[in-house]
Amino acid sequence: MLDLTKEIQKAFNGDAWHGNHVMQILNNVKPETAFEYFVPNGHSIAEIALHLTAWTEEVTSRLSGNAAVEPVKGDWPTPEEKTAVHWEKIIFDFKIANEELIRLVGSKNSNQWDDAVADARDPALGNGVTYAELLNGLIQHHAYHAGQIAILSKF
Repeated sequence: MLDLTKEIQKAFNGDAWHGNHVMQILNNVKPETAFEYFVPNGHSIAEIALHLTAWTEEVTSRLSGNAAVEPVKGDWPTPEEKTAVHWEKIIFDFKIANEELIRLVGSKNSNQWDDAVADARDPALGNGVTYAELLNGLIQHHAYHAGQIAILSKF
C-alpha cells in the first residue's frame, strides 16, 4: 500500500513529483507580494496559504475522529494584517499544521486507512470518504494550490 505519511511529507516539504513542495514555494514568496491581488476576483497568495492551513487543520480534526465541518478559521480566511511579520506567521502556522498532521498520520495503523469517515457523502465538504481518500484529497489540494502560488509569485 502507498505510504500516506511519505506522500503528505513530499507534498508539504519533500521531493514532490510536481516540482517544488509547498513550503519551498511559500518561502520564495516576497512578503511585499504575498498580499497583492494579481487576478481580478482571485485570491492573494496569503489568502491561499491561509486556506491551505485551514483545510490542513480540518483534515487533522477529521482524522482524529471529529465530524466533518467547514474549517474553524473558515474556507477562505482573510489575513489579519498585511505585513512581513504577519506573512512569516502565516507560513509558520502552515508549517505547524502540517507537522501536526504528519505526526497524526504516522501514528495511524495501516488497517485504519480503509475505514470510512463517519459522515455522509457531501462533495462540497469532501466528506463521506475513507481516511485514505481524505488524506489523498489534501495531498492533491496542496499540489493544486502550490501551482497557483508558484504562478502568482511570478507577477
